[in-house]
Amino acid sequence: MEGEGGAQWHLADPEATTEWGRAWAPYLESGLVLTFSGDLGAGKTALIRGILRGLGVTGTIRSPTYALLEIYELSRLYCYHFDFYRINSPESLEDSGFRECFRSDSLCLVEWPEKVSTWLPPADVALMLEPAAGAGRLLQVRHTSVHGMKCLEPLLATSLPR
Repeated sequence: MEGEGGAQWHLADPEATTEWGRAWAPYLESGLVLTFSGDLGAGKTALIRGILRGLGVTGTIRSPTYALLEIYELSRLYCYHFDFYRINSPESLEDSGFRECFRSDSLCLVEWPEKVSTWLPPADVALMLEPAAGAGRLLQVRHTSVHGMKCLEPLLATSLPR
């Protein structure tokens, strides 16, 4: 896709993962689709929790593993947090109404996108978490749109540990 590129960061522990998300949150805008991949326990929810805290969510942040979707109405956008871990067939989502969440005034955070890849709109930014050699985890971030590149540029210019 146009503008495709990426970067990676080493995150020492769950707190560093959450903090990375919090640091990135101010640069996220409506209209973005972000996907989060990695094995169980890789840190996807910790990263999303940091993003949500950085966006101003103060209440309880639940993983939508069983509900499939948690909705956060924020002052500047609607935020939809999807977790498709329990989905075995993307076709089962056709009548769910979830497609309506992917709009220009929303930010969509999608865990387990590979489970629904044929149903999901293209991601602007794809994030992959995996264990790092030694300790911690490696966060690989790839933008696949100009909109995605724009929200990553400030982080690429910061001193966040790589």
